[in-house]
Order: sequence, then C-alpha cells, then structure tokens
Amino acid sequence: MTAPAVEAVLAEHAELELRLADPSVHADPATARKLGRRYSQIGPIVAVARELAAARADLGTARELAAEDASFAAEAEELTARIPVLERRLAELLVPRDPHDGDDAILEIKSGEGGEESALFAGDLARMYLRYAERRGWVTQIIDSVPSDLGGYKDVTISVRSREPAADGVWSALKFEGGVHRVQRVPVTESQGRIHTSAAGVFVYPDTGEDADVEIDENDLRIDVFRSSGHGGQSVNTTDSAVRITHLPTGIVVSCQNERSQLQNRARAMEVLRARLQALAEEEAAAKASDQRRSQVRTVDRSERIRTYNFPENRISDHRVGYKAHNLSAVLDGDLDGVVEALQAADRAEAVGS
Repeated sequence: MTAPAVEAVLAEHAELELRLADPSVHADPATARKLGRRYSQIGPIVAVARELAAARADLGTARELAAEDASFAAEAEELTARIPVLERRLAELLVPRDPHDGDDAILEIKSGEGGEESALFAGDLARMYLRYAERRGWVTQIIDSVPSDLGGYKDVTISVRSREPAADGVWSALKFEGGVHRVQRVPVTESQGRIHTSAAGVFVYPDTGEDADVEIDENDLRIDVFRSSGHGGQSVNTTDSAVRITHLPTGIVVSCQNERSQLQNRARAMEVLRARLQALAEEEAAAKASDQRRSQVRTVDRSERIRTYNFPENRISDHRVGYKAHNLSAVLDGDLDGVVEALQAADRAEAVGS
C-alpha cells in the first residue's frame, strides 16, 4: 500500500463525481454507465481510505489528551488496534481487480456425457442460476435454447444483468462457474434405482455490451434465419425470426430466437458474439503472457470437473477450493452464496499473496 496509489484513487473519485454530476454526460448512456461502474468500483477504496485517515488523526488527538483525561488513553488504545485492520483492508482493496468485475455476464450451459439425464441436469443448472440471479435482484433473459424431450436443455444461453452499476457486478460472482459440473443421482430414466454420473458444461463470458473492444467485419459473418422451436423441435413461430450467426474466422456460432423480431434477435446475437470474441481475445493475450494461466475447461467430460452435485448425500463439493456443504437442495434453489463466497475469498487471498 502506497500513499501515491491512495491519492490517485481519491483524485479519480473526485473527478468522476464531478463528471457524473454533469447532465451532458448522461446524454450518452454508454459513457454514463462506464463512469458509473468505475465510480462504484473505487467507492469502497475511498471509504476505507477516509476512515483510516480519520482514525490516524483521532489517534494523534487522543494521545495528546490522554495525559489530562484517562478516557482518551482508552480511546487511543482502541484506535491503535483498529488502524492495522483498516490498513490491511485498504491493502486488499488496492490489489488490482479483475477489470470485468463490474460487468454483466453471459452463461452457456451444455449437456455432456449422460444423454437425457445430462440434459435434465443442464436444466437444473439453468434454473439454479436463474433463481440465484432473482435472489440478487439481477435481470435474466434466455437468449437461445435447445430443449430436450424430457424438459431439460441440450444447450441454453442466458444473459444476466444487474439493474444498477456496481463494483461487484454479475461477473464478479459468476466468473468462477465456468467448467464441468458433475451430478451423481438416480436418473428418472433409470428403472433399477442405480446411481449414475453425468456432466454438463458451463461457459461464462463477461457481457461488456457496447464497451466490448472488438471490431467485427460483416464479411466475416454468415447469417442464417430460421423458425423458433420449442420442446421436441416443434415450431413456435410462423415466421423466420430466429437468427444464427457464424463468425467464419473463429468458427464461433451464436443463435438467438427468443426476441420478438428477426432484427431484435440479430442485435442480441451480435452482443453475445462480441462478448465471446472479447473473451477469446483476452484468453489469447493471457496465453502469451503466461503458460500457467487459469482457464475454463473446454471439454464436457465428467472426469474434468470443477464441482460435484451428489443427490444421495445432499452434498455439493467444489474441488478447486475444497468447499463442501450438505445443502444441495437449497443450492439448486438458488442459494449459491456459500460456494460463491468461498471461491471469491480464495481468489482474493491468492491476489494479495501474489
């Protein structure tokens, strides 16, 4: 922790305050959102820095007055113990954050090994994230889905957005969800009562919206239109309003069929494509910077899992941080706070120690 770093944040905070008070800034919603996110992000640093400065000033005063009044000696003792705690907290806050922590997120859930049971589990995961988002007051939208015959999902894409800018946005909570999720239970399709293991893959991308730093050449796109479909593949729309966009250089395919018009579906699909291309560009940059970077599991194989959902024991286990809890039913109902906080705590500890 250095004084210049704190002073720089305080100066930036004051400048942002002035800009956000300027009505002309809000004429450009994208700029206003970007400034608002940054203001929220550094707000906690400013609050702790001010609290620390006040505590240090009060300590000096209390020591001066302690000779005349014993009560000030007790106050000085209390402040002496409190200041190191504030210093540690400020040091943690000053550790460089993930620049996407204030962003929204896009989730893709894909069934893997296990056939229909895997698709049902993918559906369980989708509902879990939708309910978690509801608990957090976030806004969700199913952008595209390929339902399975028994009510699960072969593939589903979900947009999760916060209502207001925040330093700890959707991405800060959901970014650890990327990887293979394994389930152990008796499938509804199992007549002998045997426990099966299957898996579903979760992929998470920061949704930077208009702030995405990628350029897309229209000549690199193949755009197909088709009719939206529901369970079993039946058509739920009499017009070709669904849109599938293929980015030819990377092979990335994005579909959107849940908006009301082809134009809206195309616009939303382009947003998802930008997010995926941004994530790909950042992953490639990280690969060049470090061969030991952390990355999401790209295959949906049950042996490469980050988390196991064990129904017979009502247990959830996250294998990256050794987290275990016997509240699986609550977790699947959206109570993800315990595992998310454990992952965030491990990430902060690693950042402070590095």
